[in-house]
Amino acid sequence: MSAFSEAALERKLSELSNSQQSVQTLSLWLIHHRKHSGLIVTVWERELRKVSSSVPRRTDKFSHSSLGKNRLHGLLQHKEPWDVSPESPEDAHGGAHHNLAKPNRKLTFLYLANDVIQNSKRKGPEFTKDFAPVIVEAFKHVSSESDESCKKHLGRVLSIWEERSVYENDVLEQLRQALYGDRKARKRTFEQIKVDENNCSAQSSPSDPPQTTDLIRALQELENAASGDAAVHQRIASLPVEVQDVSLLDRITDKESGEQLSKMVDDACMVLADYNGRLAAEIDDRKQLTRMLSDFLRCQKEVLAEKEHKLEEYKRKLARVSQVRKELRSRIQNLPDLSRLPNVTGSHVHLPFAGDIYSDD
Repeated sequence: MSAFSEAALERKLSELSNSQQSVQTLSLWLIHHRKHSGLIVTVWERELRKVSSSVPRRTDKFSHSSLGKNRLHGLLQHKEPWDVSPESPEDAHGGAHHNLAKPNRKLTFLYLANDVIQNSKRKGPEFTKDFAPVIVEAFKHVSSESDESCKKHLGRVLSIWEERSVYENDVLEQLRQALYGDRKARKRTFEQIKVDENNCSAQSSPSDPPQTTDLIRALQELENAASGDAAVHQRIASLPVEVQDVSLLDRITDKESGEQLSKMVDDACMVLADYNGRLAAEIDDRKQLTRMLSDFLRCQKEVLAEKEHKLEEYKRKLARVSQVRKELRSRIQNLPDLSRLPNVTGSHVHLPFAGDIYSDD
């Protein structure tokens, strides 16, 4: 690979395009020069804020006509263990030409950071640590200039970082705030959940019932809950016994083996701490769902009682109308049948005229 220099990095960032090949090629180059990670992150942040207001028009195979299926969709769907995929090819498309303006180019810088951070973890924590102080402000910067389509992609990157413990919970919370502000509920710790649970149990006034769509959405969000993450379950089950039994520390006889075990313990702590946080967040969600279901059930019981009352009222109306019908039928049977009377108008019998009656004859 080519030698590293600040000028070379600036040039490569200026040539960065939204294609999968471009991002992955530069990512590999950066990871190869990870001993310069501090300078790389500094230059990356500086160039991110200097990005031109439009993406250069391309005439090669990565032109706009192919972006919908090949551009960010490919970037986020490479077959690495850190796979990140958008919700749909349409989400990756970005829409019409005006969507290829400044925010989307800045979004490409964040995709580069994502690729570097996740794939460099196999070789060392340099990039993860060096990006941590600047990544929140970078998210704020890109989010503030992005449309909803770009924010969807930012949210997808953030959700993957949450799921895969890329950063600790405090950094992830800052990223959530940078991207969503107050629109997305903060994930709380188990201790905070217990305090809120006790506070909720002391409340006597029922809350308004949730909308059916909100209830369905809450149920759907739990389909991918932490408790169902088989991959993490397997990873935790595969933790070596050395990181779980303090009595085995006596086996360490040299500094090298001690440092190796220390790294294994740090990794295990990160996995377990993050999974505990995810489980606490799931408990929070399930508690909230329980309250929603309780309110929904209470509302449905009230509606049920009201409808049962209405049913009884209309049953009584039906009984009164039925009684009227029965009485009416009975009276109709006792009325004369006019159709059986003689048809005097159609008879051949001629009635006498008045003159005939009073004739002298």
